[in-house]
Amino acid sequence: MTQINNDCRASPDKTAPHSPELADILRRHISDYRQHYALHPEHYKVVGDIMQCRTAYLGGHMHHCSACDKELNVYNSCRNRHCPKCQTMTKAKWLEDRKAELLPVTYFHSVFTLPHDINPVALCNKRKVYGILFQAVSKTLLKFGRNPENGLEGKLGVIAILHTWNQRLEDHIHLHGVIPGGVLSFDHTAFRPCAHDFLFPVKALSKVFRGIFMELFVAAFEKGELIFPGRTECFGTKSGFKKLRKTLWSKAWVVYAKKPFDGPKDVLGYIARYTHRVAISNHRIVACEGGKVTFNYRNRKANTIENETIDAVEFIRRFLLHAVPPNFMRIRHYGLFANRNKKANINRCRTLLGIKGDLPQRVKKSVEQLMLELTGNDISRCPFCKKGVMKQMMTIPRFSGPGSHELLNRRAGKDSS
Repeated sequence: MTQINNDCRASPDKTAPHSPELADILRRHISDYRQHYALHPEHYKVVGDIMQCRTAYLGGHMHHCSACDKELNVYNSCRNRHCPKCQTMTKAKWLEDRKAELLPVTYFHSVFTLPHDINPVALCNKRKVYGILFQAVSKTLLKFGRNPENGLEGKLGVIAILHTWNQRLEDHIHLHGVIPGGVLSFDHTAFRPCAHDFLFPVKALSKVFRGIFMELFVAAFEKGELIFPGRTECFGTKSGFKKLRKTLWSKAWVVYAKKPFDGPKDVLGYIARYTHRVAISNHRIVACEGGKVTFNYRNRKANTIENETIDAVEFIRRFLLHAVPPNFMRIRHYGLFANRNKKANINRCRTLLGIKGDLPQRVKKSVEQLMLELTGNDISRCPFCKKGVMKQMMTIPRFSGPGSHELLNRRAGKDSS
């Protein structure tokens, strides 16, 4: 028998070059990073989980091919939401839940961006400022949905998705809103569709969004709910905060309205790309050599794909900027889609739109079924002979290999290759 170690990316061609992954960069350079920066407890867990994802430390299963007699070790995932290897299944299951909830109407997409002047304070107060951003966006959109002057006057539905990065991993805090083009009337007797090819005027949205956010932000400061460490210390005084507030009020806050989706399927395609995205995916990492990391990014102005090379320590610093606080929800639902009355609201909308029957019950699918639907790949098929079926033979216990703590606790300056 031939036994192969596998991390769910196995290929029979063992001579194929291995592109560096985020986990590789962390293993090689986390000690260098710690020479320059403290590793916060929440970052410690993120880094540790990613480094030991799909390794023997987490345990797994041994599989045996029914045809070619080869064996394959398949190790467990870390399931950390910041890990680029652990989002595919989470995303697929989430999308299965959303499919039946989509309504047969035009969907709109708006992006609400915070001015970069607030970024230093936001990064020191992630839970509070990101929470205020969600509140401001949801209150703005629901307020416009209630306003009879906008031709709707009812309960709007909003799926809000937080992103904190741009393609170069720099801080760029913004919220994506996916919104059906219509509202459920307050007496639940009518569904009023949007009469235009746009949802709401973006200039008006921008002004209301800025006003609501600033009201909540100032209230948080006055209640002492914000901290101002390090280079943000100057904003912690009344005079310093007043200066920051004046700067933020002087800005034209950006609300960008993208082209409406073509239909519910187009919405799902978009959501699939955005909901469970992490700051950088492994396929964008080009090289990790000589203490430098090269990755590609989209230059939106030139509409080109370009490479950027930076120090590995700076790469790790940028990546960890986008770690969200534990248990913080990056995807939230409001209005029609708020969890408390979501099922009843959607069923009522379906009835008013002429769709017979209530929301169908979701059929739970296996990992094999989901992967086959997503990629066309049958992961139960042997990756070597392509004929046999891989059957689980035994369990590999946890802690069978070295853990991330060995690298995390290693003194900086030692070989980390």
